[in-house]
Formats: sequence, structure tokens, C-alpha cells
Amino acid sequence: MAGHGYDGGRLDLPFVGISTFGKRPYQPDWTAIEAEAAVLGAPFDFGTQWRPGARFGPRAVREASTLFSFGHAGAYDHEDDATYLPGSVRIVDLGDADIVHTDTEQSHANIETGVRAILGAGALPVVIGGDHSVNIPCLRAFEGQGDIHVLQIDAHLDFVDERHGVRHGHGNPMRRATEHAYVTGLTQLGIRNVSSTAKEGYMAARAMGSDILSVRQCRALGTAALATRIPKGARLYLTIDIDAFCPSIAPGTGTPSHGGFLYYEVLELLQQLAREHEIVGIDLVEVAPDYDPTGSTAILAAQLLLNLLGFIFHAKGH
Repeated sequence: MAGHGYDGGRLDLPFVGISTFGKRPYQPDWTAIEAEAAVLGAPFDFGTQWRPGARFGPRAVREASTLFSFGHAGAYDHEDDATYLPGSVRIVDLGDADIVHTDTEQSHANIETGVRAILGAGALPVVIGGDHSVNIPCLRAFEGQGDIHVLQIDAHLDFVDERHGVRHGHGNPMRRATEHAYVTGLTQLGIRNVSSTAKEGYMAARAMGSDILSVRQCRALGTAALATRIPKGARLYLTIDIDAFCPSIAPGTGTPSHGGFLYYEVLELLQQLAREHEIVGIDLVEVAPDYDPTGSTAILAAQLLLNLLGFIFHAKGH
């Protein structure tokens, strides 16, 4: 029987085919990664303290990303007069790390294995969570990769040492980060009002050198001044919790907090940082699509990641 339809070539519309990230090639063999960036899903949400559902985040963000599947010509931005993510930027989708139901340590170990494979191939790891605990294995994978500074964009400090015996939940990742000698500092932006961390946690974070700013403090500084808070020359690992954004534009998350960032506030900061710093790793977490029937939260996440990747590789000359 004759083929798949249109004789003028495959249109590959956003709603057609398998939803890899940005419709980039799927690479299930983690020993054969040949790319500048590799996307890894981490569909783990057993670290949540309230509403679960972030296990469906990677699938939702991938599906949303097909809206922005630009093809080989890249995406032209008339404001910047620049074409982002041309075909010369090789991005692959590795699928998901295997998650073992209720087994945090094995699930985290599987995520770490994926990130180590990406780093071993010389590619930029882009991890889509999952709850924020997936940052713990992501940062573990950077052992032996040189010093890094962690930039966290989030509503919550996530600096709990231990609660009810839990040390690897989604309230712990930034505390665990400080335990790595190669993590030279933290910049924590967007932290506001009701947080998962008590006052003692803030005191401990600052004692360990963390720079903590609320959304209002970030706005008062402005993008240029805010970017100077990052140590000059630091190699940056970015961890972005979708609840950093105002739930008016990102309701699809387990722990929404009003008073968050708007899209361009974060995007413009990331664009400046991509010009000024080497970005060595990214995770975007806590998209829980079932709480947002409009799909806007997943679209925001996908758009943010694709634009961020565009900025990173444009700064590298792509």
C-alpha cells in the first residue's frame, strides 16, 4: 500500500509523530551519544511533600516542545536579529532514566548514570524532572568535572538537612549540593513567602555562602545588576523549578506560590548569563501537568528550555 501521504515531502507537523524533545533524534544507546546537548527525562516524584504528579513532567514538556520544532533552519528572533538552534546544533533525546517505584536511591542512581553518560560524551546535560530531588543525582554526576556554581531559580530554598529522616526529598537538594567540594557556591533567586525551609535553614545557607534573593529583590536590582551577583568566570549549573514562576502563568506544579517571576524576567537573565558564563548543566523540575488543563505550564517550560539552549549555543558561535 502506498506511503504516508503528501508527495512534496514530510511536513512533520507538531501533532504528528513521536514527541521527542523539540522533535530531535531519539538516542536510546547511552554509550553512543554524539551531540552538543542531550535531553534526559527524570520522571521521579516520590520526593514530593504535598501534591505528586511531576513524574508526568518529562512527557508533557516533550509534547509541548513539538510546538517549537523549528526544523533545520532554526528559529529567527527579530528582536535579537539572530537565528537560534540552527541545524548545526546537534541535540538528542535519550529518553528517560529508569524509575524504580518507591525506591529513591536506585531511581536517583539511574538518573546519575544518565547524566554521567552525557558528560562523558562531552555534551550538555538537560534534565527534565520530576520533582526537585532529581537535582541531587544530577549534581553527583559532576564529580571530577571541575568546580561549578549552582544557580537556583525557585520559590523555595530547598535547604532542609533532614525532615522525618528524609535527606533526599525535594526539600533537600540545595543542602546536599553544598556537601560537594566542587560546588563552590549557590545563588538562589525567587525565594519567597511561605518556604519549605525554617529560619535556621536560611541562616545555614547564608553561613555556607549562599546568596538568597526574593522575586521583589530581583526586580529591584534589574537584570544587569542581578547578573553581577554571580561570581565572574564561574561555570554555572542551572536548576530551575517551575514554581519560581507566578502560578497565574504556571499553575501546573505541586507547590505553587503566588508572587513569582514572569517569563521575560527569567529569560532575559538567562540570556545574559549565557553570554557571560559557561553553562555546564541544566535541570528543569516540578512540572505537574495534571494541575494545568490548559497545558500552559508545560509550554512555558519547553519554550524556556529551547530559548535557553538557543542562547547557550549562539554564545558559542552556532
